[in-house]
Amino acid sequence: MAGLWRGCGRLLARRPGVAQALTAGALMGAGDVIAQQLVERRGLRGHHGPRTLKMMAIGFCFVGPVVGGWYKILDQLILGTTKVVAVKKMVLDQGAFAPCFLGCFLAITGAMNGLSVEENWAKIQQAGRRPVCCHRLELLPLLESKSDVRWKPCPLPCLHAA
Repeated sequence: MAGLWRGCGRLLARRPGVAQALTAGALMGAGDVIAQQLVERRGLRGHHGPRTLKMMAIGFCFVGPVVGGWYKILDQLILGTTKVVAVKKMVLDQGAFAPCFLGCFLAITGAMNGLSVEENWAKIQQAGRRPVCCHRLELLPLLESKSDVRWKPCPLPCLHAA
């Protein structure tokens, strides 16, 4: 196990993009296995191997390179290591990158599952209309390194699909 860990460290140092792609593919494959076995309860005989391989391919070819590249860009755009810098990066990541990434991810996944362009677009639009309810985590104590983190109800009403 220690040799595997050292090998991963060497790969990360020499070829960070390859290491990120391999990690993303492995995690997406593992996530699909967990989904099929624990959530969907398919069992070993009912496991859909091609689906797991598709998810791994998306991780290798799309998620790893895109997310790794985005974090490099984000580190160049916002310099520093303070808590305020971390919050700025999180806001930019969740407000700008995540919606674009999710749209592309859904389009790629749909295309790999054989959906037509029209079916894929309808599915992406449907994903954007699902009911949204929020809860606001009061972050100020967390940012001040205090352990008094509290949940507060979101001041916005729940938004439901029209």
